[in-house]
Amino acid sequence: MSTDLYEAGLSEWAQRSTASRGREYSEEPCTIRTPYQRDRDRIVHSKSFRRLKHKTQVFIAPEGDHYRTRLTHTLEVSGIARTAARALRLNEDLTEAVALGHDLGHTPFGHAGEGAIDEILRGLGADGFRHNEQSARVVEVLENDGRGLNLTWEVRDGIRHHSGNGQPATLEGRIVHLADRIAYVNHDIDDALRAGLIVADDLPRGPVEMLGGTGSERIDALVHDLVDSSSDSMAAGTPEITQTPVIGTAMEELRSFLFATVYPRALEEAGWDKVRRLIAQLMEHYLDHPEDLPAPPRVTSDAGADRTELLRVVTDHVAGMTDRYAQRVYLDLFMPTCWGNL
Repeated sequence: MSTDLYEAGLSEWAQRSTASRGREYSEEPCTIRTPYQRDRDRIVHSKSFRRLKHKTQVFIAPEGDHYRTRLTHTLEVSGIARTAARALRLNEDLTEAVALGHDLGHTPFGHAGEGAIDEILRGLGADGFRHNEQSARVVEVLENDGRGLNLTWEVRDGIRHHSGNGQPATLEGRIVHLADRIAYVNHDIDDALRAGLIVADDLPRGPVEMLGGTGSERIDALVHDLVDSSSDSMAAGTPEITQTPVIGTAMEELRSFLFATVYPRALEEAGWDKVRRLIAQLMEHYLDHPEDLPAPPRVTSDAGADRTELLRVVTDHVAGMTDRYAQRVYLDLFMPTCWGNL
């Protein structure tokens, strides 16, 4: 199907690739793929995407094969977002590309790792760390040996604003923002139940009665509400990706429950102090020994600028690690080597 034919069937509110703000540097168009399809393919083939399979979602190095990783979370977000985009006749290619790229900048050890890097950077007088901004940096700068992936502006905007302050400029990006929450609220509950951190009776009764007793039922209810409510806003000429207040409140109650109960317990079991100490020692080592970095920053005559750049490079390197790679490097650097392994 040609780009023109595909996009002719979209809603008037959809973002069309022909109206894209384009890429940072121009390229010859593909004759069979839309620009957003090309973005999706570049993300899927990137090294950062492959590393997501070994990055924590909630539980660090869980015993068992059925807990989510950052990769499976990303795939679940993509599925939810694509379903909503298709139902609303928005641009499914753009939605999928944003969803697949939204967490490329996440750290090892999940939110524990993100919190550790943020705390360390602030302690050094730098700006904090936000994974959504790092995800944008990955696709704009770090991938492809420093050239980035040259994605379209709309995909980069959706990745940068999928969380944090502000919101994506496109409705497709805003779908991913909500799909991300729908996915993690429900699969993190599922994993917490599997791990025995909570039991079903611990869940807030009101949201469960309203949305359903299983993750599948809740996701179905939330996606239908998103589509119906957003369709109403489009029909009224005020297009927005939204939820009805009562459903939105129910989901927020479940999300608040996770932050108050599940995530603190998961951090306690994993050992927050251990995660922070591991991250801190890795960053301190690379700051003191930049020659150990894969690509040490170039030294200039401006010491202040050099220090800022070094901190940026160290942050990029440590944030890009998988859980197991960070643990292996830590052992190599700070634990004695047995004689037989020399």
